[in-house]
Amino acid sequence: MRVTWITDDNSAPSIVEYGTSPGRYDSVAEGETTSYSYLLYSSGKIHHTVIGPLEHNSVYYYRCGGQGPQFQLRTPPAQLPITFAVAGDLGQTGWTKSTLDHIDQCKYNVHLLPGDLSYADYIQHRWDSFGRLVQPLASARPWMVTQGNHEVESIPLLKDGFLSYNSRWKMPFEESGSNSNLYYSFEVAGVHIIMLGSYADYDEYSEQYGWLKVSWLHQFIRSY
Repeated sequence: MRVTWITDDNSAPSIVEYGTSPGRYDSVAEGETTSYSYLLYSSGKIHHTVIGPLEHNSVYYYRCGGQGPQFQLRTPPAQLPITFAVAGDLGQTGWTKSTLDHIDQCKYNVHLLPGDLSYADYIQHRWDSFGRLVQPLASARPWMVTQGNHEVESIPLLKDGFLSYNSRWKMPFEESGSNSNLYYSFEVAGVHIIMLGSYADYDEYSEQYGWLKVSWLHQFIRSY
């Protein structure tokens, strides 16, 4: 399970303390950091720390950076049944809070977000406000995301696409044999989930297409 958070303090450690009892952290993990600049904007220090292995269907309490508030996370079950929440195009409008409330009420195990997260659309501080907006849910259940057109944010000759998205939302692409954060796969409760990238090349000669064939073949062999 990867925990991501942002600090303004560049000296803040990328550690997550966690355990199964409130205020008692029996384990600690250290991760890595990213940051980026986008025209006149400079991000904070973006921490990415993998914790675990964790027990299935269990509640963990954790805090980031050795201080600050305590968060509570429930891990998915080991096998079916499992509940997925699926909602994309969240943005930050008057309807977003209502959508998040509905997601929360369904008592989901994993949220799948198929693109168009913050609708920052080049205005980088809106990535920060989106993070604060979804934190109550994203800190409590796994959120697995992929990109949409609003994540591209490329500026020809100046900025490559997906800079903000890739810096902030690191998915387990390397663990699934992918060479791009824009497409990956993962398994939960015996279900194999493939998250494809609509805005990454996907023709039959593309790297995504080649990865998908290998990923599907491996899963097919394992099923037998």
